[in-house]
Amino acid sequence: MTTAAPIASDNVSNAASNTVSSNAVTAAQKVVTLAEQAHAVAIKLGITKFDIYGATIDETSAEVDQGKPKQVSASNRASITVRVWNEKGTMGVTSTTNLESSGLETALQTAHEASYFGVTEFVPDFSPAVTAPTADLSDRTAPQNDVQELLTTLLDAEKQVCEAHPAINGVPYNGLSQRDISRFYINSDGATRHEEISYSSIYLYTKAEEPDRKPRSGGAYRVSRSFADLDVKGCITEVCEKTISHLDYDKIKSGKYLVVFSPEAILGLVSAFSSLFNAQSILDKLSLSTPESIGSQIASQLFCLSDNELFSGNVGAITFDGEGTPTQCTSLIVDGILTNFLHSSVTAKRLNTSPTGNASIGAKVSVSPNFYHITPSANHTAPARSLDHPEQLTEPVILIDSLQALHAGVQSSQGSFSLPFDGWLIADGQRHSVESATIAGDIREILKSIVYVEPKVKVTPSGAAPHVWVSGVSVTGEA
Repeated sequence: MTTAAPIASDNVSNAASNTVSSNAVTAAQKVVTLAEQAHAVAIKLGITKFDIYGATIDETSAEVDQGKPKQVSASNRASITVRVWNEKGTMGVTSTTNLESSGLETALQTAHEASYFGVTEFVPDFSPAVTAPTADLSDRTAPQNDVQELLTTLLDAEKQVCEAHPAINGVPYNGLSQRDISRFYINSDGATRHEEISYSSIYLYTKAEEPDRKPRSGGAYRVSRSFADLDVKGCITEVCEKTISHLDYDKIKSGKYLVVFSPEAILGLVSAFSSLFNAQSILDKLSLSTPESIGSQIASQLFCLSDNELFSGNVGAITFDGEGTPTQCTSLIVDGILTNFLHSSVTAKRLNTSPTGNASIGAKVSVSPNFYHITPSANHTAPARSLDHPEQLTEPVILIDSLQALHAGVQSSQGSFSLPFDGWLIADGQRHSVESATIAGDIREILKSIVYVEPKVKVTPSGAAPHVWVSGVSVTGEA
């Protein structure tokens, strides 16, 4: 039994906030100082083995409503985890936001006491890759702009969206934010890692109404390293085009359709079934995969998937995980064949392989994907398809823009799903928004029914992917 997992708080001590700095050299020096303090405290307490992972976030954000500021906030959040191993080899965990010597002493002492109630099987250990080199990325920090500039930009964006069409009567969900993130990992063997990341983001989600018609909506999101480079104009254009296109809606008949998943939609579906590649879920028997699944054909030979945290378009990329393991590009599906799982040091040891940089530490070491990257096969091809010329399509096609209720409509351990979606029916050279419909099926059948993976990849907050064409997808409409 161990203490609770890491906590997040907007009201952290001055000591915790001192770990954040826009100057990477200064922040790195503070991590070195923290390591020295932790070693001194550990010696005082008679602790010979420990590690500490922490992250702090400085964020400024703004929201608007009907031409007026709705909310402006600035916060500093911290999540710091301390693990201690005792002479019996068992481990305890605690969390703190106080990085002064007194706070470190309390955290180390508490974790040490908890270690005597820790698990005795599959006890976590230091990652074997904790001192391996991390990716050498360029400076990823950017100065924060004045909050008034955020407000002015967002108010102007709302105004432009509302003026794009008479039916658009508001942008009820919106936000523009700047974040500075500082992450570090240290352990009693002398390992020390640290990095600084900055990025800005904007999202706009509209509401549109016409007489005797159902309300319609659309959404768009953009992210960049700095506020100055944020594609606000592109976000406005996308949300306006989506919203206006959804005004012309109609019912569709139930049946099996050729479906095109947008990058956001296919990434959402793959993420909902991430247990397929999660070694911890597999060992816990909560996955459709087993350790023996490696090498099996689970998708069309046209489809490739990797967990590529270091992808050049991922502005929030991290170079090490919660255990200090370097992040990397891990191929999961190559030409439809399952090639790897995602691992922590614990699952890697149990399955006699190497950790992949996908671990989070807490009361239990967990595994999660970092940044999915979908690409077409380099070894297999299919006739090119495109939505650019709808008059050339030989059968009705449904373009799914986004999937809804992914938290409720997915049975990941069974492979089944039933999900409402926003999208369009493209038939007879025309495109009409779908009023209300649901897709259902089995993720294994969907992956094996892929008939085309477009070459152009779009970067989204959760990954990078192209449009993916899938045949014979069951759609339930209202017509």
